[in-house]
Amino acid sequence: MKKLLLFLLIILSKAVAGQDLITAKRLIDTLSSEEMWGRGYTRNGMEKAANFISASFAAYGLSPMDGKDFKQTFSYSVNTFPGKMALNLNGKPLIPGKDFVLSPESMGQQIKGTLIQKDSITFINQEHRVLLILKDKLNWSVAPEVADYTVIEVAAKAISTLPEKIEIDIENKFIPAFPASNICALVKGTKKPDSILLITAHYDHLGSLGKDTYFPGANDNASGVALLLNLAEHYAKNPQPYTMAFICFAAEEIGLIGSKYFTEHPLIELNKIRFLTNLDMVGTGENGITVVNATIHPKEFELLQQLNRDKKYLPKINARGKAANSDHYFFTEKGVPAFFMYTQGGIAAYHDTYDLAKTLPLTEFEHLFRLLTDFNAGLMKALSSR
Repeated sequence: MKKLLLFLLIILSKAVAGQDLITAKRLIDTLSSEEMWGRGYTRNGMEKAANFISASFAAYGLSPMDGKDFKQTFSYSVNTFPGKMALNLNGKPLIPGKDFVLSPESMGQQIKGTLIQKDSITFINQEHRVLLILKDKLNWSVAPEVADYTVIEVAAKAISTLPEKIEIDIENKFIPAFPASNICALVKGTKKPDSILLITAHYDHLGSLGKDTYFPGANDNASGVALLLNLAEHYAKNPQPYTMAFICFAAEEIGLIGSKYFTEHPLIELNKIRFLTNLDMVGTGENGITVVNATIHPKEFELLQQLNRDKKYLPKINARGKAANSDHYFFTEKGVPAFFMYTQGGIAAYHDTYDLAKTLPLTEFEHLFRLLTDFNAGLMKALSSR
């Protein structure tokens, strides 16, 4: 009888974990879909994502962090490319996102001209302030300002001859006060509600480059949001002694603006946050995970390592020091203990049009979910004994 019960428990746990992965894939499909249009600055992509996350928190039964609304609104400036995005080199039309990208601060232009070669990869049109650079790999980003020049990065494999004649028809639109929202929720603790474990992930991505090309952002960071939402649903069903809080930040890609705003206008007292775990790009894992701030918080990092050794969740957990590379950073600067976790290995798509849900392996997604729930339980036990 005991063996039968054990077998049934194992089967049940695998079924539940499998369901978590199915849910995660569905979430990533939605967040990186054409409907969300890169969760950025055109076609209301970021707002659609914010509404989806808010509705998910509500459906799971979480409470708004301020008791009224899941959204914490703010605004910032951004340069966008909502319309025309045409480039011809030597009479050959190139495809935005695949064959070329722009430096995100570039101004719009409509010109025909010639290029002068400066070195093996750099070409200029001084009259129109155009710089063209040949690249082996294209990555894109966003910028909070617009410049008086245009920088074009072209995939070297997209052209067979050196660029001499150039034709551009590019439209940009500078938005001085783009409205955005952090999405903030919590599950109140059953015993120590004033002690908070906070889980964060940014939901914004790059948006679009012209009217036909968008950046899906499946790994960066639909994967982190999916894991956060899975954890939020889990803790809504299983309230903990400590309050479990969740924030999906906007404006990470443009310089951590959303998380900076929250630390300057907190909806919870920062000194009540006992630990923060930030999730960004967690859709792979063949080579394990890396933990930023591991060297700053050695006791918490050893707890994470010990849990992983005991349960054999991940192939490796790598330690990294302090870094200003995601939304944990401004919390760290305010004295909030925090880790930033990201997976390693697998696909190399990053800030490009190839970061797709259908090619995201989610290799260690379930194991990372289990490790995090164990880690949070271990943190509460360790903190309560101090």
